[in-house]
Amino acid sequence: ESGATKKTTNIYFSNTSDSQHDAARRKERIMNYLLSILALALAVGSIDAFCVSKQSTARRATSLNQTVLSNSAGKKVTAKEGSPLKNVVGKLGVKPRYSCKKGDCGSCTLTVGGSRIKACVGKVPPPPRLKSLQEKGLLVK
Repeated sequence: ESGATKKTTNIYFSNTSDSQHDAARRKERIMNYLLSILALALAVGSIDAFCVSKQSTARRATSLNQTVLSNSAGKKVTAKEGSPLKNVVGKLGVKPRYSCKKGDCGSCTLTVGGSRIKACVGKVPPPPRLKSLQEKGLLVK
């Protein structure tokens, strides 16, 4: 205390600069968050969902959900899986009997690829997994 004096300095911040500083910090956090989401999307490869491409708008014919049906004479018809069986059977030339048209009586029952399906209410079955049956088609009797 022989000549040393204690010097104190007080720093005062106004409320406006604190709120501006907090807003800038929040904005920086949000930008970092959005950039991390974008980087993750690029890493995963799902950014294509945000891009418009000509391929996504064009209709592509896929044979994955197409079932080939054939009659005993060798005529083949390709139909979508799940479409009404009565329409496809008509294209094949097979004419089942329709009595009730609700599936109650069973007079319209056909054998499609070994399984019995009522033509009036039945749907086209999924394509078979065996390659030989995919090429020949499911036999409709």
